[in-house]
Amino acid sequence: MINISIEVIGKVQGVGFRYYILEHAKELGLKGYVKNLANGNVYIEAEGEPNNIERLKHYCEQGPVRARVSRCIYESNVLRFFKDFCIK
Repeated sequence: MINISIEVIGKVQGVGFRYYILEHAKELGLKGYVKNLANGNVYIEAEGEPNNIERLKHYCEQGPVRARVSRCIYESNVLRFFKDFCIK
């Protein structure tokens, strides 16, 4: 298992981005959370198998239909052993 933090930059608030990530993270069996940041970006911290984290990255870069993702910033972290995936 690995842990990654992702900051998604662009038009990502008010477009259902957090719910989109929640749905896909749960499908992939990931643990962690997603939240809006005060600067208009979305922050995700997720743990899971490396191939599922890679799939989550793809979903972040694509986003839901109304989103416009400019870029994503990825950072590896130590495991925190989250129990589920939620919206904060």
